[in-house]
Amino acid sequence: MAHRTIASAASAVLAVTAFALTALPTLLFAQQGPVVVYVVRHAERAEDGTSDPPISEAGRERASLLGDMLRDAGVTHIHTTDLKRTRQTGAPLAERLNLALEVYDPKDLPAFAARLRATPGRHLVLGHSNTTPALVAALGGAPGDPIADNEYDRLYVLVIPPVGPITTTLLRYGAPWRP
Repeated sequence: MAHRTIASAASAVLAVTAFALTALPTLLFAQQGPVVVYVVRHAERAEDGTSDPPISEAGRERASLLGDMLRDAGVTHIHTTDLKRTRQTGAPLAERLNLALEVYDPKDLPAFAARLRATPGRHLVLGHSNTTPALVAALGGAPGDPIADNEYDRLYVLVIPPVGPITTTLLRYGAPWRP
């Protein structure tokens, strides 16, 4: 009889431990709220004949506008590829918020998307015409149509809740794109 009581108690302890190990991280994350990811393509680039051109004057205006728009959005991380045009697009907001630019590898978007989903906060991600929609899709969002070569005005807002569907909102900012 004592053996059954000990076995029952041990089973109960194991059941509670298993529940705590599986439910506790979800409960803790739920208290932190959703992860929000703002995803944009770099601003207009200057044509300087190099493979790593800076942004143009129009690009500097767009980058400044992006910094103004997201200044009060609670951005906690700014992620950029290691190219001048993406770094320069994120620089105005980084300076306003005193945040460092964090370089990511655009060749491994699934791993980067997993890292974003697992990192609480609000993220600005600066990418390229081919990587921006691909990252939105890797995060579970709706990327829409491919980005045209001369299209720089998309701003995706992805809200990734701890549980439930991801919400994707596509906004436009700055000088409008004309096909």
